[in-house]
Amino acid sequence: MRSRAIAGKKSWVHHFEEERWLYLTGLFGFLLAGICAVWVLLFGGEVAPRGDVSKAISFNAALGIFLLSTAAIMPFAAMGKRSKVFFRITYIILVLYSYGAETVQNFRGVNPRFVHNGTIFDKTVGNIFAFVALMLVLSYLFLAVHYFRRKAYVRRPEIVVGIRYAMAATVISFAAGVWISVNQGRFTGLEGNIIWLHGLGFHALQAVPIVAWLTEYTSLKSTVRRTMVHITGIAYVLGLIAIGVLTWNGHSVLEWSALQVVAIVSFLVSITAGAWVLGQSVTELRRAYKGYGFEGLISMMK
Repeated sequence: MRSRAIAGKKSWVHHFEEERWLYLTGLFGFLLAGICAVWVLLFGGEVAPRGDVSKAISFNAALGIFLLSTAAIMPFAAMGKRSKVFFRITYIILVLYSYGAETVQNFRGVNPRFVHNGTIFDKTVGNIFAFVALMLVLSYLFLAVHYFRRKAYVRRPEIVVGIRYAMAATVISFAAGVWISVNQGRFTGLEGNIIWLHGLGFHALQAVPIVAWLTEYTSLKSTVRRTMVHITGIAYVLGLIAIGVLTWNGHSVLEWSALQVVAIVSFLVSITAGAWVLGQSVTELRRAYKGYGFEGLISMMK
């Protein structure tokens, strides 16, 4: 196990303490999703005339995962203390409003994003929700820029490269979200469904940085580690682009076509690269366990 991978790094406990409010806000999304899930099981999802509590389940859970992922990569941003505080406070406020609007309005029987024949209150909530969505995008772009600074790269090359690809995928997802808003719904063309592009892009925040993090716990050369991160990230983004073009043309992602094949192959390449890195890291950890004992293994994972 490379000593560089375990020397001079903050523990994940410290990371949690530093971004505890982002983590807690993300977990709050799961709590709301759980409450909504219980309601749906007892009373069903639809609430007249246009509410659907089941949609609040997926929204709150997805936003919660997104915030937890953001909190996990925050320590690797080349941001000053004031910038971090500004982003943290701004995003928490925006996310809390989003939780509230999505949950409360669906319970009230109102579609929070696309209000039809609603009251002045409902229209105001919807308009503010649209503004909040825009601010969520702009605030995240503010965060994303900091990962493209050399200062961030020098600190943790592999992880930052992985985060850069994740940020590119996130931008695509945000664009898909704007597309849904302008389109007044997720469906486009004959069978296109924008939600696939919107959702898969955000999952890059978990997939690519995790692969990059695992490379640090291998004995691979630095060039090989970065190559594997590049392969994982490029393949993932290419898969998203293929799905985006497919959706733009109004086709279903489940419909066999050349673009679907490109998307499938791209994601398979990304998954395969990640699985190979995982295998390498597991091998190294087994060696570390034999050589250093359980306490040594735990210290290496910090």
